Amino acid sequence: MSRRVRLPGADELFRPTGPVEEPDPQPAPEPPPVPERSTRGSGRVKHDEKMTVYVTADELLEIEHARLSLRRRLGQGVDRGRLVREALALALADLDENGDDSELVRRLRKK
Repeated sequence: MSRRVRLPGADELFRPTGPVEEPDPQPAPEPPPVPERSTRGSGRVKHDEKMTVYVTADELLEIEHARLSLRRRLGQGVDRGRLVREALALALADLDENGDDSELVRRLRKK
């Protein structure tokens, strides 16, 4: 005889205890249109995608200096990710608006 105690399974523990309402059948949603690129950074939201970017020690120091300067000016904390997302949004908006005359294209041509 086993000395192991038999516990109820998940189906028994989480079974419905009242009448179950069946959801109304809904037509399949239409695929969303492709949104235009936002000219703003995404701000403080949950991000599902990750991208790793390597920077030099001097670049990281400049980012930290900008972050602290913005904290002093705005009176609120701005994390490095948000700062980089906003800067990226500015660069991409400039590229969309000015194309080959954008600051991003000018800088990339120099290198």
